[in-house]
Amino acid sequence: MTVVLAAGGTGGHLFPAQALAGELQKRGSSIVVMTDSRGKSYGDVFPGAQIAFVPSAAFSDRSILGLMAAPFEIAAGIVVALFKLAKLKPRAVIGFGGYPSVPVMLAAWLARLPTAILTPDALLGRANRLMMNKVRFIAANLPLVRFLPKDPSKIVYTGNPLRPGVVALHRAPYQTPGPSDPLRLLVFGGSQGARVFAERVPTAVGMMSKTLQARLDIVQQCRPENIDGVRRVYDRMGIKAEVAPFFNDMPVRIAWAHLVVARSGAGTVSELACIGRPAILVPLPHALDDNQTPNADALAKVGGGWRVAQKEFTPETLSHMLETAFADPEALARCAAAALTLAKPDATAKLADLVETLEAEG
Repeated sequence: MTVVLAAGGTGGHLFPAQALAGELQKRGSSIVVMTDSRGKSYGDVFPGAQIAFVPSAAFSDRSILGLMAAPFEIAAGIVVALFKLAKLKPRAVIGFGGYPSVPVMLAAWLARLPTAILTPDALLGRANRLMMNKVRFIAANLPLVRFLPKDPSKIVYTGNPLRPGVVALHRAPYQTPGPSDPLRLLVFGGSQGARVFAERVPTAVGMMSKTLQARLDIVQQCRPENIDGVRRVYDRMGIKAEVAPFFNDMPVRIAWAHLVVARSGAGTVSELACIGRPAILVPLPHALDDNQTPNADALAKVGGGWRVAQKEFTPETLSHMLETAFADPEALARCAAAALTLAKPDATAKLADLVETLEAEG
């Protein structure tokens, strides 16, 4: 049985598709990943899967000429996808968002194939909003807000498929710090880091009491151009800090932390919930449709952290938040437990079950 996965080219789209592909392959399905020409490097991401290219176009951040050409590129993509789907005869087509998924999902709808989409964010992305009333199921991760389908019964809360390294750390014990124990702070801003954290977190730390400063153990992800400056600030204050542009073992770092400062992409919020760690979340202010704010709100509403808009994320505000949080370790431990209430460590299996339901219906 063949299942087609349609995904955009960013980690937020690819990682869940990768997890589902692995699970379905274990269950005996053949996987075909349909994406645009950027998918030439996807072979390593989807071992054992076939990669098929379909023309597509985005309607954002393009020139006037590009905007005029976009409908024709998408139409060409639909035609190409129709031919490919007719040849493959898949039992189900699953969309993971991103503009490369649009022609494939529209072609699957026109061909009357069983379809579903995954939305890891609390806000449906534009590609998924285009398809939400056309697909059989919407696999959701967080409580959905604002843009909802006409038929809410098609929403199934499967969760967001996570990497095995994250699932292995589900409910990793939270080691509440004692009066003289180190206070472990993790700061990261996604795969590219976040300049605002490099600019404001060290300054905020410098405003904290000397007693708390002496206990801090910081791990901070920074962009390469910010690393030396951040290190100098921490060295000058005599604070133990590990600063790097990327950490290959981020799930382990999250489990290590007493408190996290991070952006609020769907993957980050899902991993914090699965492992169970409290966080101060600063949504990316320029994200399309402000999709990170509802993610942060979902964690804050269950008591698993705090959401701070970037314009309010001043060194003074952060310093006060850190002082307050670390002054009450038991409250931090309760926040960690609250974060776990959003966890769905079996999301990959649930999504695979949903796909099998589609296959049966088809």
